[in-house]
Amino acid sequence: MDALLLEYLPILVFLAIAIVVAIVCIGGSYLVVKQKPDLEKTSAYECGFDAFEDARVKFDVRYYLVAILFIIFDLEVAFLFPWAVSFGKIGLFGFWSMVVFLGVLTIGFIYEWRKGALEWE
Repeated sequence: MDALLLEYLPILVFLAIAIVVAIVCIGGSYLVVKQKPDLEKTSAYECGFDAFEDARVKFDVRYYLVAILFIIFDLEVAFLFPWAVSFGKIGLFGFWSMVVFLGVLTIGFIYEWRKGALEWE
């Protein structure tokens, strides 16, 4: 049991160092800089003028669709890099599995495009 706990020691040391560095940085900023907040510094900033409506407004669902599409294609790129690096080792099976993967993503993209998720009004 002691050997198992000893394997976690580097993680605990790293965590302790991260906490100490964070405390030193935040505490150092309070020691070095004068803390004199005035009305202008503490006011809400929104494009140079005061907010005129509630910040909790409903967003159009298209924002979420574009965000989901971004995540999907970002993950596609994350899968393409290791595939391209190991392309010589994985052979024909790896090639066709990636073709199927890209085909499914292309079908999904065409579906989103046909539904009008990428068009703004």
